[in-house]
Amino acid sequence: MRFSLSRKWFKDLSEQEVLALAISSEEDDAQIYRGYAENLRADYPASAAVFDGMAVEEDGHRQRLIDLHRVRFGDVIPLIRREHVSGFYARRPVWLIENLSLERIRTEAEAMEQDAARFYHAAAARTSDAATRKLLGDLAAAEAGHQATAEQLENQHLNDDAKSSEEEQARRRFLLTWVQPGLAGLMDGSVSTLAPIFATAFATQDTWTTFLVGLAASVGAGISMGFTEAASDDGELSGRGSPVKRGFASGIMTTLGGLGHALPYLITDFWTATVIAIIVVFVELWAIAWIQNKFMQTPFFRAAFQVVVGGALVFGAGVLIGSG
Repeated sequence: MRFSLSRKWFKDLSEQEVLALAISSEEDDAQIYRGYAENLRADYPASAAVFDGMAVEEDGHRQRLIDLHRVRFGDVIPLIRREHVSGFYARRPVWLIENLSLERIRTEAEAMEQDAARFYHAAAARTSDAATRKLLGDLAAAEAGHQATAEQLENQHLNDDAKSSEEEQARRRFLLTWVQPGLAGLMDGSVSTLAPIFATAFATQDTWTTFLVGLAASVGAGISMGFTEAASDDGELSGRGSPVKRGFASGIMTTLGGLGHALPYLITDFWTATVIAIIVVFVELWAIAWIQNKFMQTPFFRAAFQVVVGGALVFGAGVLIGSG
């Protein structure tokens, strides 16, 4: 309750406060676009130039609003920001989305323009001053038309060669940051845990003990792979992206790869659990071969042969050791 009382509702703002809110919002949006541009500049210079241009557009809007405020209310602009107004649209901090894909950043920018257009329509409807109403209406139209502005900037800075280059760069970054570490983790988790899980299964024929061993092996391998991947390369020189993201991708997929054939041992009947676990192993290994073929361009049958033969050897070793 104290939180809501410390903020004003949009309907309770004076016309001066509405203008002040619009000025601060335009300033924030310009800064956000510049943040996008700075984050994209190294890998996607053409897209960075587009966001630089959009920031300049927001600067122009802010200056027009300041000029109007000076005419109507003087030089002193009240300090009011989005967070001071209940129910007002919020912006995500740049640091929350700086690691998103290029397409997701573009989507965020489109949502920003839509939010701003709705605000200016609502603000224009609340003012009785003709000049203010006209400016707010113009800005609503400008924000709604920013998609066209963005397309013009893209046509200016993003020719076909630049687009192809950035798309290839984005695909390469996705592969190096997510697919490659995740695939390595899935392979390690699926194959390396076969021996301890099935050795325990055939040695004890106790499904709960087998599940606990599988859970421990999967989680332990996931933690180990995650930290190893994150510590192996900071991504600065190799271009493999954030070590934290790579660590999470590798660690999570390693854990999932092991859990896939550990979870069936929650079934109390030993042979039912074992048959299901073997089927899961088969599916996991073929999934790995499919991922290698789709994303890493490894010929499918070569990938399948490598993964299935390797997995079969580890599986056989586990069964042999457990049965002995």
